[in-house]
Amino acid sequence: MWLDTHCHLDAPEFASHLGEVIESAAKNQVQGILLPAVKASDAANIRTLVAQYAQIMPGLVYTLGIHPLYVEQSTQADLDLLASEVEISLHDPRFVGIGEIGLDYFVEGLDRTRQAYFFEQQLDLAQTHDLPVVMHVRRSQDAILKALRQRRIRSGIAHAFNGSMQQAEQFIQLGFRLGFGGAATYTRALQIRRLAAQLPLSCLVTETDAPDIPPAWLRDEEIAHNAPQFIPRIGAELAALRQMDITAFAAATWSNALTALPRWSATLSPLRSK
Repeated sequence: MWLDTHCHLDAPEFASHLGEVIESAAKNQVQGILLPAVKASDAANIRTLVAQYAQIMPGLVYTLGIHPLYVEQSTQADLDLLASEVEISLHDPRFVGIGEIGLDYFVEGLDRTRQAYFFEQQLDLAQTHDLPVVMHVRRSQDAILKALRQRRIRSGIAHAFNGSMQQAEQFIQLGFRLGFGGAATYTRALQIRRLAAQLPLSCLVTETDAPDIPPAWLRDEEIAHNAPQFIPRIGAELAALRQMDITAFAAATWSNALTALPRWSATLSPLRSK
């Protein structure tokens, strides 16, 4: 049993065959997928999409937020809309937190002050409702850690983690899990692979970030983009890095994801009891 803690199922790449994508994941032992929003205006569509495909995958859930790459085109009205949509979604068992939010210091030309304002406003929203957060932390780990220390955030996931061992330990101390996916399958990704191998098992969760961050083997196969069906193979490579049994690794990362995002348990409990 596997969970994909970060997959953009609403991306254009999946639009023509989304049902097939989700069915393929389910056939490959993926029992839950988290769809993180990137814009406030996407909230209603994401809520509808998740409800529509829940029959195929009961463990399909979502978070709501404004991604740092979409901050430039967002306004205070978008933050107000997000707050309203979160209020609506609090009664939806498939809504599990705030995300994808964060800071991106990799892409040139982004206004860091504006990013920080939107990030902190969304952290405050998460704190108000005692919700976990799913965060984009690209080259911005220290700034994000500083913002987190100033608040009481329940828990969450630092998605696609690629910081230092010291930074990883600080996220763990704050109660966060760290997402690892296709990037760890590249032999040249020495730092990511070292983190995946050496960090405490209790802090790891699996993800694809599909359709982005394709695993290494897709370069040699005629597949257009990444997809959640690849989670078991990614998980197998992560387990191999840790020299541990794949079944035990799957069980641990499943438990870790539910600890990070407690509301997810409501959609998965019937599956766990089988």
